[in-house]
Amino acid sequence: MSAAAAARALAVLALAACAAAAPAAQDVAVNSAQGWLIGQRTADGGALFLGVPYALPPLASLRWSAPRAPAHWRDRRTAIAAAAPCLQTDFGWNADDAARASEDCLYLDIRTPDLHPHHLLPVMVWIHGGSNRAGSARGTTDSGITQRGVLLVSIQYRLGVFGFLSHPALTRESRGRAAGNFGLMDQIAALRWVRRNIAAFGGDPRNVTIFGHSAGAQDVGLLLLSPLARGLYSKAIEQSGSPGFGLPPRSLAENEDIGLQLAHSFGAGDDAAGLAMLRGREARQILAAAEALRSPSLRDASYLWLQVTVDGQVLPLSPRELLAAGHTNPVALIIGNNTRELTVPGGDEQIDAFLADSFGEHEAAARSVYGYRPGGPVPASDASYGSFSERLSGDIMFRCPAVRTAQLQAAAGHPVWQYQFGRIDSARPLGHAGELSFVFDNLPLTAAHDGLAPSLQAYWVRFAQHGDPNGPALPRWPRYDPKTRRYMDFSVTGPQDKSDLGGPICGLLDRV
Repeated sequence: MSAAAAARALAVLALAACAAAAPAAQDVAVNSAQGWLIGQRTADGGALFLGVPYALPPLASLRWSAPRAPAHWRDRRTAIAAAAPCLQTDFGWNADDAARASEDCLYLDIRTPDLHPHHLLPVMVWIHGGSNRAGSARGTTDSGITQRGVLLVSIQYRLGVFGFLSHPALTRESRGRAAGNFGLMDQIAALRWVRRNIAAFGGDPRNVTIFGHSAGAQDVGLLLLSPLARGLYSKAIEQSGSPGFGLPPRSLAENEDIGLQLAHSFGAGDDAAGLAMLRGREARQILAAAEALRSPSLRDASYLWLQVTVDGQVLPLSPRELLAAGHTNPVALIIGNNTRELTVPGGDEQIDAFLADSFGEHEAAARSVYGYRPGGPVPASDASYGSFSERLSGDIMFRCPAVRTAQLQAAAGHPVWQYQFGRIDSARPLGHAGELSFVFDNLPLTAAHDGLAPSLQAYWVRFAQHGDPNGPALPRWPRYDPKTRRYMDFSVTGPQDKSDLGGPICGLLDRV
């Protein structure tokens, strides 16, 4: 695995500070709605634009405000250096991003194989993962995926306490508009920028696919449900993440209580003066204080910003309610998970509590399926699904939510294709993010399959181009149907058409 691929697989996408540089002979120019941008020609004949602003910097009074359109500029703006990642704590895996992070981070990167194609190219917009509290856009535009005839956009959005906080004074200030979910509003603002500008880069604003991994996949799922995102894209791919991430949602009032935890830590209150005090605090003081914030309905604080806030505007209802009512944006969807993802939140000592919290009245039935009695021995590891902790977390937070999302989307009449990505070979241990190198670096799914060497990248691009992942030289991937529950299994034996992913355990868990 290359260094760039490894960075993507960990969702550690660090960015250098945005800097101006004199145009060189290989530079290329595009006139955007805000002014001229100077990018650079790539070795394959395409063009790369880095650090393109899609909103004003969310600083000072704009901290915890809806994103605003970027300012215009008179001179040509150099776009050859990536912008800083959004502000985040160093959790180890994201050390580079954390070291370079800034509140001034609402930028996107663009790579096109042809600035002047005969026909506008399908656009793929990448939303990075990182638990909605870390990560960045760096590295994805190094991908050769654009050589298949698509334009790639990679976006950044406010993270953690800066992207998803609510506070009573924010609610009053918003006058009925969303107060919280600023990270999702950033993503919507980026998609609006794409719709307005991408044709100048050779992309088709009417053919946009949003795709993401982990928290990015969750955000893709939420954009499918948000009325504010309607019409901004035509297809979606959710990789190892679903709208609710298998977690119970929280209300706006509950999210305001978390905001009050932050305010009280600085001696501030619930009024406008308290909010002004928080906006006046140095950003890294806010970041440090946010590590102590807790949600009473979560046992592991690392999932704090993955728990969806139903704010009444970006998300009028919970993801489960919106999906069940068919209130989704009518687009085609690919959704799936890896056979192994993460372990039980809070560690193995939380297995029993996690079972009880997740299955509720169906706990006894779930234990029967798993063959696990209270106080009894934990089931042994499985060659495909890993330890019992990995199997349990995979079912509850990834596999079954993906199954339920596919069922509800298909029941609403929208085209859905479901998958599970497994171990491809012994040299690449499978885990969360294990599929990313196969999407961005075009690694083959198997050495040969009926004389072919299919790839996830080929399926993904075909879907972006035509709204169906199937095409020449690719094993047939059946469309998901709630009755047959067919899905594609990607593993060492090659792509295989299977059915009923998750089996009886997913029948006991109604989570998205």
